[in-house]
Order: sequence, then structure tokens, then C-alpha cells
Amino acid sequence: QVQLVESGGGLVQAGGSLRLSCAASGRPAGMYAAAWFRQAPGMEREFVAAIVWKGVSTYYADSGKGRFTISRDVAKNAAVLQMNNLKPEDTAVYYCAVKRGLSLPRPGARDEYEYWGQGTQVTVSS
Repeated sequence: QVQLVESGGGLVQAGGSLRLSCAASGRPAGMYAAAWFRQAPGMEREFVAAIVWKGVSTYYADSGKGRFTISRDVAKNAAVLQMNNLKPEDTAVYYCAVKRGLSLPRPGARDEYEYWGQGTQVTVSS
């Protein structure tokens, strides 16, 4: 079993930055990829970014390209999402997800990921 704990959310003004972290504990061995999704009130949970743990391939939704960067902290078994130039439409609960296995054919698909965190709130004021 893998437990995921997100941190780093909060309230920020438009144009500001936040750094989200997702720490994996339990049995993270075999972790293949990690991703961030977000869900705004009344909306579907949507893909933000993903990273393959080995090889460091990254994937981004169009909404975050050029503003968001996903990376890994191998020593801490953590996936980090650096968010710059935040906009009010980025306001959502951000969830971390992890996939074990050998491939990631659909990085943006929720059902690719086996483990999910509880989420951290990000609020961007205008």
C-alpha cells in the first residue's frame, strides 16, 4: 500500500507562485509515475501534469504549459509541482496520484493511477 500526502497549498494573489509537494510512504517501491490532477467546484477532476520516475519524462495539460513544472525529489520520494504566474482559474483542490508498473500509456487519464492523496486547496485571488 502507498500513502500519499500533499502539502504546499494555500491562498495566493494572481501572478504569484506556489510549490506543491506529494510525499509517498508505505511501499513506494515500483512506483512508475506520479501525477497532479485538480478539481474545481462543480467540475470534473482534470489532469495537470505527470512525471515518469525513471527517465524523467514529463507531460503537461495545455492549461499549465509554460507556467507549471513537475519534478521529482528522489531522496524524499516526492513529486513536486511548481506553479508560477497563477491565475484565478487555477483555483481548485490539487490531488497527487501514483502509478506502479512498467508503462504510462495515458498520462492524463485518471484510471491510470492506483493511489491518490487527499488533496490540497489552492486558491488564487484576482
